[in-house]
Amino acid sequence: MNRMLLKREDVYKGNLILVNKKYGCGEFGKEDLIPVREERYGVLLRQRAVVLLASLMEEIRGWNGIVPVSGFRSIQEQQKIWDGSLLENGKEFTEKFVALPGHSEHQTGLAIDLGVKMKKIDFICPAFPYSGICQTFRERAADYGFVERYPKGKEDITGIGHEPWHFRYVGVPHAAVMAQKELTLEEYVDFLKGYAFGENPFVYEQKGRWVEISYLPLPDESREILLDDRRPYSISGNNMDGCIITQWESKTASGRRNSA
Repeated sequence: MNRMLLKREDVYKGNLILVNKKYGCGEFGKEDLIPVREERYGVLLRQRAVVLLASLMEEIRGWNGIVPVSGFRSIQEQQKIWDGSLLENGKEFTEKFVALPGHSEHQTGLAIDLGVKMKKIDFICPAFPYSGICQTFRERAADYGFVERYPKGKEDITGIGHEPWHFRYVGVPHAAVMAQKELTLEEYVDFLKGYAFGENPFVYEQKGRWVEISYLPLPDESREILLDDRRPYSISGNNMDGCIITQWESKTASGRRNSA
């Protein structure tokens, strides 16, 4: 068994951190940021997100019709975009489509805005329709760990207007679970609180492999946990009050109960 100590600061790290109007984020390091495509686009994401995005784009030949518009932003860049939009578009539009500085997913390096390849692209609201290559991307995104972060009809939950161009890397299998259950990240991290670590994990099957996903609260102090070192695992904070623990196993689906 692998003995691991989780600390309060772990709550604010990982692919599943929730960043919105209520839960802000600090400054993230740039050590694993790499270009999404060519340097000339100037769009950066976390390395793992870039690798999965590249695989998806290769499968669907996405870069033939899609361009990266915006990825990682520093808090200073987000402030500049916020201030510029207030002047150009007004308060109502800005609050609908631009996150407050310190509360933007773009500051994590896990979010990307994509647009249809064209001569003129709107930086804040790029065109990304529910048709053609854009829809093909959208339909395959979950298999590579990406979700459409601000879907139509969920504005009251996310606090942001419908943004068909904004995608967030949350990782596998979380994107698939969210897509299947039609959950936003706000709803997903809340949903997982019903599956306590070491007691009743959420069990999900993806491509013949079983995955157990569970929640561990970390309100104040550090907590030590035991993990089976024969099974791959990942741990992410939720940026609120605890960590989400994901454990894979290579057993076949027979004899296991699917909770999905």
